[in-house]
Amino acid sequence: MEVILLERISRLGQMGETVRVKDGYARNFLLPQGKALRANEANKKKFEGQRAQLEARNLERKGEAQKIADKLDGKSFVVVRAAGETGQLYGSVSTRDIADILTAEGFSVARNQVELNHPIKAIGLTNIAIALHPEVEVTITLNIARSADEAERQARGETLTTAEAIYGEDIDEAARPDAFFDERAEEEGEETEGQA
Repeated sequence: MEVILLERISRLGQMGETVRVKDGYARNFLLPQGKALRANEANKKKFEGQRAQLEARNLERKGEAQKIADKLDGKSFVVVRAAGETGQLYGSVSTRDIADILTAEGFSVARNQVELNHPIKAIGLTNIAIALHPEVEVTITLNIARSADEAERQARGETLTTAEAIYGEDIDEAARPDAFFDERAEEEGEETEGQA
């Protein structure tokens, strides 16, 4: 199906372009969302008549998105979640969670603006793209940790999935092979070998 785009859509085209898309994509997403019109003569005339209004509205939205982007770009947010020793989360961090975190911090971001291919399932620092407008995109950093203390350590560059990071520095002392070595048992073993 051929449609006229009413706004810029990434990986598809700019406002005013006539593009060919699959029927289902047009019927289920582009047309109901008001992002496109069917490409016929009546709609082409209608679009040309409204072009100035659409471009003005687009510039206004872009300006609003840019104001939010200037405040949001490069910020880091701490997310505290329960996780196992290996850093695997009990659950995951999804687009809804990220949108809720940003909203709690005072940024109005919808979950469909969060560009996340798959939920985050491990602790660590993760960069997330936020599309505030088709032409305005920012990157934020999520610091996912088991506690606020771990989040600070992780922000400094520590890896928290190792045994030392979880249990403390003293694990090295207890894990040495000679710590488990019993000298008396070996001496008794030598004496029994000599008697045999």
